[in-house]
Amino acid sequence: MCGRYATTRSAADLSALFESFDDTAGSLVPDYNVAPTDPVPIVRMSTSRGERVLAAARWGLVPTWAKDAKGAARMINARAETVATSSAYAKPFAKRRCLVPADGWYEWLRRPDGRKQAYFMTPAHGGVLAMAGLWSPWGEGLTFSVVTTAAIGDLALVHDRMPLLLPWQRWADWLAGGGEPEELLTAPSDEFLAGLEIRAVGPDVGDVRNDGPHLVAPVPGVTLAGPPEEPVELTLF
Repeated sequence: MCGRYATTRSAADLSALFESFDDTAGSLVPDYNVAPTDPVPIVRMSTSRGERVLAAARWGLVPTWAKDAKGAARMINARAETVATSSAYAKPFAKRRCLVPADGWYEWLRRPDGRKQAYFMTPAHGGVLAMAGLWSPWGEGLTFSVVTTAAIGDLALVHDRMPLLLPWQRWADWLAGGGEPEELLTAPSDEFLAGLEIRAVGPDVGDVRNDGPHLVAPVPGVTLAGPPEEPVELTLF
């Protein structure tokens, strides 16, 4: 999974959707071009409140034992294959799992003519995705990673990895802590994935300084059909 996604819903909308208490204190703004270390919404369980809480967290998990936050940008994604045993992710996976609301995420492919084409993976009929995540406290705030898994179905045409997407029926188990890793990390069903659109979008999303709804607008006439394309590893900084 590449290092960009979009999350544009208001705190009020997300709190209602995820049945959570809004603890963001008005700090969230729509972001069509989320990049590593940006502050964005997550949904986690609060032991003090005994309920789900919508909170702001920075993308790039910083382990509690880290001496500083310099490595956060390299900790944006946690692989499902190793997340339960990794020294950096095992404890958050066992005790501090979260949901990461997203309108969709971006990937880039290089076409035979050398051009890079951006694609936006998003629910075909609107709605919000819940990406599986892990959170960790750092300083006075929170940090998090998105759990990724092997891409399946048509999503494998744009990248060999994808975020672990959780339908609403799996939210409670994911947030609860504990559980069997094999079940928790199961990829979504073909039926769920069939509701996603792989949408060609314009080049402006390639620059983190750009933002706004035009970034997710479809480019007419561009599809995945045609000559093979090669995945592009986006340079974040």
